[in-house]
Amino acid sequence: MEFYEVINKRRSVRKYKPDPIPDFVLEKILEAGRVAPSAKNYQPWRFIVVKDPGLKAQLVKASRDQRFVGEGGAIVVGCALVDTAWGRMGGYMSSWSVDLTIALDHIILAAVNEGLGTCWIGAFDEKEVKRILHIPENVRVLALTPLGYPNEDPKDRGRKALSEIVSYDAY
Repeated sequence: MEFYEVINKRRSVRKYKPDPIPDFVLEKILEAGRVAPSAKNYQPWRFIVVKDPGLKAQLVKASRDQRFVGEGGAIVVGCALVDTAWGRMGGYMSSWSVDLTIALDHIILAAVNEGLGTCWIGAFDEKEVKRILHIPENVRVLALTPLGYPNEDPKDRGRKALSEIVSYDAY
């Protein structure tokens, strides 16, 4: 698929077929996250790919009972290695959330390119997700995304015009 087609085709999918994702497809998608840029190239992330039906069911509950989260072939959990991230981004913050967001976006766009759907999940109980997946205390969970073959064709919800979000040379 052409790059701009991938970007424009991406939608939040909330209905999935239960079909498994071939390992070679999953590896291509995860590779896209691996090569994402990060501050100082520290790569402060870890991705947990959850395929086990029992664990997926527990993650659904930890994601405010959003059932679709567990419908696809896998759930990708984006974890930030806070102690590894660069600590002075902009002179005032750690880079872990930005770095991991970039990597997850690479994964999401790669998934679209492979004919898969995703949905950024920010509504979850981090403590519960960490308990379920045995994530260390010093690691943060930024987001989850179901990963699977879409069982719907979400409508375009529209986007703001460039004139509403872009200025040149000053705010």
